Amino acid sequence: DIDRVAREIEAILPEAKVAVAHGQMRERELEQVMLDFYHQRFNVLVCTTIIETGIDVPSANTIFIDRADKLGLAQLYQIRGRVGRSHHRAYAYLITPPPKAMTKDAVKRLEAIESIEDLGAGFTLATHDMEIRGAGELLGDEQSGQMHEIGFSLYNELLERAVNALKSGKEPSLNQSDRHFVEIDLHVPALIPSDYLPDVHTRLVLYKRISASKDNEALHELQVEMIDRFGLLPEQVKTLFAIHELRFKAKTVGIRKIDVYDQGGRLMFEESPNIDPMTIINLIQKQPRKFKLDGQDKLRFVEDMPEAEDRIVVLDKLLDALLEKSK
Repeated sequence: DIDRVAREIEAILPEAKVAVAHGQMRERELEQVMLDFYHQRFNVLVCTTIIETGIDVPSANTIFIDRADKLGLAQLYQIRGRVGRSHHRAYAYLITPPPKAMTKDAVKRLEAIESIEDLGAGFTLATHDMEIRGAGELLGDEQSGQMHEIGFSLYNELLERAVNALKSGKEPSLNQSDRHFVEIDLHVPALIPSDYLPDVHTRLVLYKRISASKDNEALHELQVEMIDRFGLLPEQVKTLFAIHELRFKAKTVGIRKIDVYDQGGRLMFEESPNIDPMTIINLIQKQPRKFKLDGQDKLRFVEDMPEAEDRIVVLDKLLDALLEKSK
């Protein structure tokens, strides 16, 4: 109850002039309240998130945001920006429950908003928000269609090419890929963790450089650079580099997707893979309990691989075996 909060503030600060603003007020009434606040006819405004945008009161220098854990990162950034819009030093106080009573995402949002102090921090804010919430439903798990079949990265690539084609006035064609991309999912963490590299912008730059690497030598040079700049690589980062190294081999064989979990996995081949079909048939005949064809383009295998390192080693050996017989 916003009116109750206003009365409590009046009781605590009897000398203060308090007013209330919210979206259910009549337009003229709300406009008059904001004008009075702008002209300092009262000095405390109790309001909802209606002041998130479009409000510029240079004399306002302190804001208390109640239950800041319930607000989104962009909302917090906008509301915090309602103070400090002149030469006066400003203060923003975020009122929240104890950290244990908040969700993990809420804690991350508050940590992110605390870390943003520089002017023009909008990009940093956006990247923090993307890391916390994910890329959104356009590319998220709820996307309808064949998301799970083709994988997130390939779907992202197809979407990007479609957008670029439309921008250039061309008809999007998704039948032929501009570049062969191999989707690999080991179902283990493969990322640059924030406790290893706190700066989100630097992490995004490194992700892009890793993705753009053309061969193992380029990946090795980047690993050496990261060790020199940030210290020894955590296991998640090692896994990330290993996946990209496996991708080079899979691309040579003609594989479009690899899905590996703790008890086995599957390889999905391109329409015209760079391998003799007899190689796969011989593989199945030698180890029928381990390998099995699933349709015309999928090879399934069974193997106990509880750890990330196990999956990388098994997959690396399998790709090497296929490479020996590739065309």
